[in-house]
Amino acid sequence: MYLCCFSAEEIHRKMYRKGDGKMDYFERAQSLRNELIENRRYFHENAEVGLHMPKAKEYVMKKLNEYGLEPRECGEGVTTTVGHGSRVILLRADMDALPMPEESGLPFACPTKEQAHTCGHDFHAAMLLTAAKMLKEDEANLQGTVKFMFQPAEETFEGSRNMIDNGILESPKPDVALAYHVSPGKLPVGTYLYNDSGTMMFSVDTFEINIKGRGSHGAYPHLSVDPINIGVHIYLALQELIARESNPSDACLLTVGQFTAGAAANIIPDTAVLKGTMRTNNKEARKKLVRRLEEVPESVAAVYGGFAKTEFICSVPTLVCDSTLTKEIAGYMNELPIPNMAGYSGVAASASEDFSIIAERIPSAFMYLSAGYGDERGDYPAHNPKVQFNEDVLCVGAACLAHSAVRWLQEHNDM
Repeated sequence: MYLCCFSAEEIHRKMYRKGDGKMDYFERAQSLRNELIENRRYFHENAEVGLHMPKAKEYVMKKLNEYGLEPRECGEGVTTTVGHGSRVILLRADMDALPMPEESGLPFACPTKEQAHTCGHDFHAAMLLTAAKMLKEDEANLQGTVKFMFQPAEETFEGSRNMIDNGILESPKPDVALAYHVSPGKLPVGTYLYNDSGTMMFSVDTFEINIKGRGSHGAYPHLSVDPINIGVHIYLALQELIARESNPSDACLLTVGQFTAGAAANIIPDTAVLKGTMRTNNKEARKKLVRRLEEVPESVAAVYGGFAKTEFICSVPTLVCDSTLTKEIAGYMNELPIPNMAGYSGVAASASEDFSIIAERIPSAFMYLSAGYGDERGDYPAHNPKVQFNEDVLCVGAACLAHSAVRWLQEHNDM
């Protein structure tokens, strides 16, 4: 009988080596494909929303422990590190779903019909778990430290702040950060999109306008201060902020997505509430619009004898990636033997991403990885109940995370 004298970790390090002795992270990720899919489908079937994600947190910590790491809670998220050294790169994945039904027809769809991973964050969490496993297997060869950030509540723009407030950017302090976001559609897997020269994603300010009037019977409107009437005029006035006060060369969007008032057809209520979002790609434009979002509702309400106050629920800056780091990461990704690997720069999106709060503090890179299909499954966008993502991207994402971290530490070891 032959008894193997090597540990599983040593076997993995030997099996997936190239001629120069370095680990081939894409080959290793492909060998872990079934595990990647299993992890992704767990998050998908057990979708959670918001800050408090007990199932996801427990699952991540369990898996990281299995992989030989020492995870710890960081606010409502999870963090851990691998490697040693003063140079630190942060790898981030969000984990939260959206509060909506799923109509994908997938056998592992979330059974609650109230939460759904229609933005692909289940992929992000699974890819980062496998990246952590591979980097732990190759820990002896790391020339620095990799820090992991498993984040809740990206969709509500709360998760990054929560983890920052609880020390994710300290002890050890990351020098740079990297995150990926999968994208549905029909671009082939292997395509990645980035921006190394300007604003990649818009800022967002989520606001709530509370209007106070005076209620009355619908037959006696002259005795009321109608908050619905005030709300309608505030809504119209807000549109003029974009049409007449915003520079046409700036991209500015203002959406009121919720208008709530009243409970009966013949009663003028006391109050009304408008909720919405304002997005820009320009810091100065954002500053002006935030100020006007406070001034205009108050002034309009006063004209009609009522009161209005604007409260900002959450605010996220524009996402501007570090040009040097982004170009470096793109170069590292192109070193991997991934079929159809092709990068396209200059992408910009009017959506928002709370990774921008990290990028505002340390040099960061953020990229889209195509998880597209070439058939009808690619017809639906993110946040659509029928959207589907191609699981072939899992190996791509895990390999890119691990390989890019290793290469950045190698290149910046003497800094």
